[in-house]
Amino acid sequence: MTNEKNEIEKLIDSMISSGDELVQKLKTVLPDPLSESMVLFHESNVSNLKKIKEFLNK
Repeated sequence: MTNEKNEIEKLIDSMISSGDELVQKLKTVLPDPLSESMVLFHESNVSNLKKIKEFLNK
């Protein structure tokens, strides 16, 4: 189970960092209102992913 937990944590970290990169790139080409919505959506996803990671570490 520990190995599976580590793999899930790695996947979560990868999802967060990939999302960060995507948001930064898209912010340069999207209109401001859409860019702001995308940032808020990403922040919500990151928050949820961190909650999942915390749950795994209990």
